[in-house]
Amino acid sequence: MRPRRTRGSLARFGYPTVGLLLFAALFWSPRASAEPAPGTHRVGYLNPGSAALAPIRLEPLRQGLRELGYVEGRNLVLETRWGEGNFERLGAQAAELVQLKVAVIVTAGAAAAQAARAATTAVPVVMVDPGDPVRTKLVASLRQPGGNLTGLSSATPDLAAKHLQLLKEAVPGLARVGFLWNANAPAGTLALGETEKAAAVLGVKVHPVEIRQAEELDDAIASIARAQAKGLIVFGDPLTFSHRQRIMQTASQRGLAAASGAREFVDAGGVLSYGPGFPEMLRHAAMYVDKLLHGAKAAELPVEQPTKFELVLNLKTAKTLGLTMPQTLLGRADQIVE
Repeated sequence: MRPRRTRGSLARFGYPTVGLLLFAALFWSPRASAEPAPGTHRVGYLNPGSAALAPIRLEPLRQGLRELGYVEGRNLVLETRWGEGNFERLGAQAAELVQLKVAVIVTAGAAAAQAARAATTAVPVVMVDPGDPVRTKLVASLRQPGGNLTGLSSATPDLAAKHLQLLKEAVPGLARVGFLWNANAPAGTLALGETEKAAAVLGVKVHPVEIRQAEELDDAIASIARAQAKGLIVFGDPLTFSHRQRIMQTASQRGLAAASGAREFVDAGGVLSYGPGFPEMLRHAAMYVDKLLHGAKAAELPVEQPTKFELVLNLKTAKTLGLTMPQTLLGRADQIVE
């Protein structure tokens, strides 16, 4: 059975049809949707990754802003800063955005959000994919952030466990799985802990390997293979995301079925991914930017958690690894790569 595609950008992010009216009442007003405030708005964007990721990690934000009437060169200046995988640059880059007097800063990932919080308590910050912002103390609570940060979290309590559960379903007899994460990514530590808890319940041993730079990738994956793991969970952050093609290719060569939280890893050769649609999160972040530009307070805008998740399967990679995807997975898939 072929999977059904979800319809509409907000529906894909998980807002039920009935809830759209409530959503519109909260985020939309005639002024916000049709006529942005006069003058030019300067908005900052901070991403620890490579500028080469702009088509998938910046363009959706631009699109969302255009849909709300903000056009670069007319009434919008978008100041972009890319860490190029060097997390130590983020502090200076966040401070630079503050010095440029941007009205709002949009951040990608937990490290960028933390850098922005350290740089300013006055400029509102829209976080995208910061992991669990409560556990990492970025906000006081999801309902009442309480400071100058708000946005969209990609974390839910059982997401890490779901990755392991799906991988165990895809790989018969899975007894040991590798966990690859960037030690510089704060959210990675939390995800590892959740994975280990789930592994204890599912009867799977976790072999965690941390990296801090791209040069360590090959040895890290080789270590996981030597541990006789048959599966690999890759925690997505700017480092692993930038090198996803290399990671997935090396994992496949080592006989490892790889799972992650972003579909781009599946496009690069992973077996499966399960998580929210990140391009839609970025488009949705534009609505937060719009509200903040019109005077809303970040402290009063709830941090949203995704309610819609996409399961993407790669049958070509599965075949290469000698795996046959069970119908229970195929029937639940939102998209299939063949």
